[in-house]
Amino acid sequence: MKQQTQTTAYIALFVALTAICSWIMIPSPIPFTLQTFAVFLSCILLGGRNGSITIIAYIVLGAVGLPVFSGFRGGLGALLGPTGGYILGFIFSALVIWLITSLFGKSLYVYILSTIPALLICYAFGTAWYVLVYTKSTETISFISVLSLCVIPYIIPDIIKICLAVSLGSSLKKRLPKDFFV
Repeated sequence: MKQQTQTTAYIALFVALTAICSWIMIPSPIPFTLQTFAVFLSCILLGGRNGSITIIAYIVLGAVGLPVFSGFRGGLGALLGPTGGYILGFIFSALVIWLITSLFGKSLYVYILSTIPALLICYAFGTAWYVLVYTKSTETISFISVLSLCVIPYIIPDIIKICLAVSLGSSLKKRLPKDFFV
């Protein structure tokens, strides 16, 4: 019972961290936020299973209207809008990290190598969603335009977020009590 309570508390803590990281943003058509940092850190510190549960809980809270998304937005409108695919893509990112770390272990290098395809999955899902929503409301958009708007400006910031999440996660794993990692 104690372990289940601790796990629930850690998941709640990281749901809150993810919300806070979404509020730290630079406005643009697709806002620059720290959400991906929180997704990666959750999976590194809590493990793939609990990290995935954290992201799903975060999205459910946002879907029911709590203002946990960037710009203090919440509700189905935020998820069904042009950037909702990136938010939903976080689930697949967490699942990819869970799969890779389950297969290859939880070393520093595995975390680095798991976050890269996780980020690419998020880009692919979010960008495809953006194109779908954009073309329904306006007109077609070229592949180069989509990449220029949805992916290219985010590559370097996201690589920095990966490096920060992996280094902070690895450092905290050495310092936090073993029962933290349920």
